[in-house]
Amino acid sequence: AGKTNIALMTMLNLVGQHLHGGIIRKEEFKIVYVAPMKALAAEMAENFKKALDPYNLKVNEWTGDMQLKKREITETNVFVTTPEKWDAVTRKAPDDSLAKLVKLLIIDEVHLLHEDRGSVIEIIVARTLRLVESTQSMIRIVGLSATLPNFKDVAVFLGVNLQRGLFVFDQSYRPVPLGQSFIGIKGKSPLKRDEQERRQITACLDKCLDALRQERQVMIFVH
Repeated sequence: AGKTNIALMTMLNLVGQHLHGGIIRKEEFKIVYVAPMKALAAEMAENFKKALDPYNLKVNEWTGDMQLKKREITETNVFVTTPEKWDAVTRKAPDDSLAKLVKLLIIDEVHLLHEDRGSVIEIIVARTLRLVESTQSMIRIVGLSATLPNFKDVAVFLGVNLQRGLFVFDQSYRPVPLGQSFIGIKGKSPLKRDEQERRQITACLDKCLDALRQERQVMIFVH
């Protein structure tokens, strides 16, 4: 859905704000990217390392039981973490010195606000907004999601200016139109589970074969 590229663009935008005389003042800012899972955080950390290496920016994963030394924290420009880890880091910190350096907080899969772990994301956002109010500093919060129907509600919660800061990329942005269809399975009611699954697979297979015969690409999501 292009979320990674959007995240990188916001990072580079912040870097540009701290570019003075051709030199990036890396000591002036920190970036926090919150991934929903540890496995994804590890993957994104590697992606960001490669993308930001030309700018000599240091990226570190900070998840689970991982502990970063004070020197590592000082040298790191981009932290890739999880909601639970960043909550623990900001809650247990002896002071706000690290949090005050954060100028960009990116929350991936922000629709998880609706899930069981949503309360942790709420705490992270509330703590960040409180820090903004108390210090009168600027911290940009970016929420990313490819499956968020009530985006306006979430934008209001994040304190986003709906006119300037809310970006919605609907189907009209797709280079190739995407159609939707529902396939009904006929049979005597109620069908046995095995027979129902067999007919569903057969119907989906027919659709796939039809697309392949037209030399189209096929992507199958298993729920």
